[in-house]
Amino acid sequence: QVQLVESGGGLVQAGGSLSSSCAASGGTFSTYAMGWFRQSPGKEREFVAVISWSDGSTHYADSVKGRFTISRDNAKNTASLQMNSLKPEDTAVYFCAAGRSFGDVLSRRPNLWGRGTQVTVSS
Repeated sequence: QVQLVESGGGLVQAGGSLSSSCAASGGTFSTYAMGWFRQSPGKEREFVAVISWSDGSTHYADSVKGRFTISRDNAKNTASLQMNSLKPEDTAVYFCAAGRSFGDVLSRRPNLWGRGTQVTVSS
């Protein structure tokens, strides 16, 4: 069964750093764009970052630009999100996503979602 499984996340004080990883299994994701989204209670799921499969191009939400870094390792079928200078408003469940195109992920239409990992930033 094709699936994405997130790990990492956790609890950190404001200004700290966390990283989350996404492991893809049951298929080859080297030609898929990979992305991260987040959702906090009472809010819609929002786009965070995306990375292409071909040239490693990336795009970030303005709210995380300069603080978060998305990366991938095609040989290991993994994607990661490094989160620095975290703020309380970054608190959310973070979801990994895979899409057949960069645009599919960017427009919130990925083909596959992970189940999410909690990130909590205390003030």
